[in-house]
Amino acid sequence: MLAKFLYQFTDYFIGFNVFRYITVRAALAAITALVLSWWIGPKVIRLLKKYQIGEEIRIEGPQSHQVKRGTPTMGGLIILFSIVIAVLLWADVFNLYLLLIFLTTLVMGLVGFLDDYLKSIMKIKKGLIGRYKLLGQISVGLLLGLVIYFHPFFDGLHSNTSVPFFKNLEIDFGWFYILFIIFVLTGSSNAVNLTDGLDGLATGLSAIAFIALAGMAYVTSNVKFADYLNIIYLPGTEELAIFCMAVFGAAMGFLWFNAYPAEIFMGDTGSLALGTAMGAAAILLKKELLLLLIAGVFIAEALSVIIQTSYFKYTRKRYGQGKRVFKMAPIHHHFELKGWHETKVVIRFWIVGILLALLSLSTFKTQ
Repeated sequence: MLAKFLYQFTDYFIGFNVFRYITVRAALAAITALVLSWWIGPKVIRLLKKYQIGEEIRIEGPQSHQVKRGTPTMGGLIILFSIVIAVLLWADVFNLYLLLIFLTTLVMGLVGFLDDYLKSIMKIKKGLIGRYKLLGQISVGLLLGLVIYFHPFFDGLHSNTSVPFFKNLEIDFGWFYILFIIFVLTGSSNAVNLTDGLDGLATGLSAIAFIALAGMAYVTSNVKFADYLNIIYLPGTEELAIFCMAVFGAAMGFLWFNAYPAEIFMGDTGSLALGTAMGAAAILLKKELLLLLIAGVFIAEALSVIIQTSYFKYTRKRYGQGKRVFKMAPIHHHFELKGWHETKVVIRFWIVGILLALLSLSTFKTQ
């Protein structure tokens, strides 16, 4: 890691002393990921266009989206590349928190890449079969759950999670904590995946969520801040702050190309990786329940699909004809069909995401 290497030369140049500060390394990780995204983005877009690796738009989706057919996809590779390089440069790669979130993110990025490959290159319409995606999510969740539950590093907090809005209140799930982790990781990765349906929507919301998570990781790793805020003190989570800032930078850099009208989509390569990283960060920070606020828009998107599907099946079974709660799900399409322009939906959802992120940070002082 570059920061550790440069810090060794503090005796020769006092300026290198800054690399011991988490804030400096986190800022550098964000800037590095941002610049890398800007640098590699055009190259990846040109390559995908050259080989005609484009998005297939659902026929049953809004008609206005049909013009997006053929837009390069698999842009999640840009995000993952930028995160990996930024983290390797500025974070402590031997930190257990970092290793766990790094592994889970890359594994689900690989699962997403396989899905994009099958759809866009092999032209298999449905891509990776749903149950195989689910198997990947469950496997990653199971691995993370087993490590947290049995590894001595997490002694005393194996199966605990903090409850927002309450001082020093924690829930001990016992053995069910492993299942809880699987549920959180699966839900978060699917929620981001479902949200990725408008230009810049999932990218911008992810950036908002990760900068909030970075702040939480920073104060959680500081014994004075943790004591003042009455939150769980977790030494070592400062490296999660660096990781989250790297994701923030990569997402903002990718948004440069993904904003309306999008030049490239992140595909499942990006959405599954980002969703998994978001869930893993909340789990490692013992803020699983607070994820309901941090990722509130993502959760609303996922719930809209569940509600729509369940109600349609129920009414079809009972009345012989299926009825819908929304004009179309996920809910961002509902607002599109109500007449909102795509950019208006995206910006308003971003605003809600910012408000929820601020609200989630405010719970720290109420605890």
